[in-house]
Amino acid sequence: MPGTSVIGLQWGDEAKGKVVDLLTEQNDIVVRYQGGANAGHTVVTDGKKYKLSLIPSGIFNPRVKCVVAGGVVIDPASMLNEIKTLREQGVEIGQNLLISDRAHVIFSWHKEEDRVMDVLSGKESLGTTMRGIGPCYRDKVGRSLAVRLGDLYRPDFKQRLVQIINVKNHLLSAMCDFDWEPLEEEDVYDLYKGYAKELAGYVGDTTAFLLDAIDENKRILFEGAQGALLDIDHGTFPYVTSSNSSGVGVSSGSGIPGCHITKVIGIVKAYTTRVGGGPFPTEQDNEIGQKIRDRGNEYGTVTKRPRRCGWFDAVAARYTARLSGVSKLCIMLLDVLSTFDELKICTAYELDGKTIRDFPSHVDDLRKVVPVYETFPGWSEEITKVRRFEDLPENAQKYVHRLADLVGRPIGLLSVGADRTQTINCGL
Repeated sequence: MPGTSVIGLQWGDEAKGKVVDLLTEQNDIVVRYQGGANAGHTVVTDGKKYKLSLIPSGIFNPRVKCVVAGGVVIDPASMLNEIKTLREQGVEIGQNLLISDRAHVIFSWHKEEDRVMDVLSGKESLGTTMRGIGPCYRDKVGRSLAVRLGDLYRPDFKQRLVQIINVKNHLLSAMCDFDWEPLEEEDVYDLYKGYAKELAGYVGDTTAFLLDAIDENKRILFEGAQGALLDIDHGTFPYVTSSNSSGVGVSSGSGIPGCHITKVIGIVKAYTTRVGGGPFPTEQDNEIGQKIRDRGNEYGTVTKRPRRCGWFDAVAARYTARLSGVSKLCIMLLDVLSTFDELKICTAYELDGKTIRDFPSHVDDLRKVVPVYETFPGWSEEITKVRRFEDLPENAQKYVHRLADLVGRPIGLLSVGADRTQTINCGL
């Protein structure tokens, strides 16, 4: 049975959660495979809004198994709070959730390292959410100071924790711009043993579980976090996240070989947004950008930070669609563009007097590019109640067709509102 992955093709916040929620009915398992609590997925059902950070968006279907794989970094307090909040909203969480014992654990020192490094860098913000994601991934790669979730249940956990805290106290004392209050081993141990006890019923070997599911011909849906332009290796480095957030990260994060992932759904907004620092060629830091922000409620699900807004960048989306092996395109928040007199799509860049159509590999070149635009007439009608493509205003149809043509992928779905019913299925 083929696996399907859902990948954001921009700088995140593309409304991936809605698409995962819609596709859940067709699958047996939904897998979150990278990132951490810096991700924010919003699902709206029957007018009720649910906000997710670590738990897969398939959690609203109790028939489906939701897996948090080993490529994710986990803040146990955030995970437990998310479970509690969802249960209070009436969502069933029990045997339908499995968390990898290979997932790396975020501690208080990771968050402090995030804060200190952001201050000491003295440069344009990389866009960190201060949740310790990057420092935790750094320890994962460094190995000697890393703790995996399964380690919390090992008899030598306390001994290992004491060794790590000794190192972290020395490092943070040297780094901090104030007197660092040393971490107390007993306090940290008691806190995390408490977390381990509360999470114990959900923790297991997700790699073995998923490989068995492949052998059993189960249908698996892979849910990405952030967006492909934030990929640590292939995005706008250094203004990226700390994991492989493009399609190339699905296998490494989940443990499932790429040959089993036969369908890749690429998610884009009908315009472009970005959070934090870094170049953004089509940004509209003006009344147009503000109108997009207001109509699209472009404020972070997790951070509440206002997002930078601009016109659709087809150069960037074509690059990430190719990078991620996208087979179909979902265009989200099309309704936000209603009432604009005219719309623009970036079809190429001007760099040092030359026209280029490939996305630059170096951030300094991306800073210098000048977008080449095609201009389209807008539409005045609100489209949130439209359910068939042919019922969209003619100018909306032309805009969507051109966008898909420039990205080079067929349209699978259009979203015209936040609710799952506000969707036009074009053959997803």
